[in-house]
Amino acid sequence: MNKIGHEVIETCDGSEAWSVMTGSGAPRLAILDWMMPRMDGLEVVRRIRALDVDNPPYIIMLTSRGDKNDIVTGLDAGADDYLTKPFHADELRVRIDVGKRILDMQTRLASRIEELSLAVEHIKTLQGILPICSFCKKIRNDKGYWDQVEAYIGQHSRATFSHSICPECLEEHYPEFAEDEVDDSVAE
Repeated sequence: MNKIGHEVIETCDGSEAWSVMTGSGAPRLAILDWMMPRMDGLEVVRRIRALDVDNPPYIIMLTSRGDKNDIVTGLDAGADDYLTKPFHADELRVRIDVGKRILDMQTRLASRIEELSLAVEHIKTLQGILPICSFCKKIRNDKGYWDQVEAYIGQHSRATFSHSICPECLEEHYPEFAEDEVDDSVAE
């Protein structure tokens, strides 16, 4: 495998493979033989799949057990792919490439999930009860300071504000302009 640009970690038995796969810096892609001393590859696969991890490894079973029932058993145990010996080197290479693509998609998906989780938390912030002043309509922020409604919402969302005056406030605060508005609407 070193020939095609992959760092290979070899183990001498299933127990050591299990230790490597559960250790820090565990590989994201594993090629396991079914027939291994101390713990067979099938048991290693089952144990790996029993772990509660966000980004599980991609596992290829590479074994001399080529009976259809063996293939079903290997895939049922949690292997992502199954290749029988003797194998063709190019076939193994392309199956590794498939595994890398799956792992890349998995990583991108995990990133998107994290972004969505943050967005949901952000939305929850906006959905909570907001203390608002009955007089000036300022909102108390998470630090106990009072912000203008526009400032608070602007900090907690992508909303932007433009300012205008509603007809009632125009009439109340600027009656001289309100009459012009009425005259303009009559003229139309």
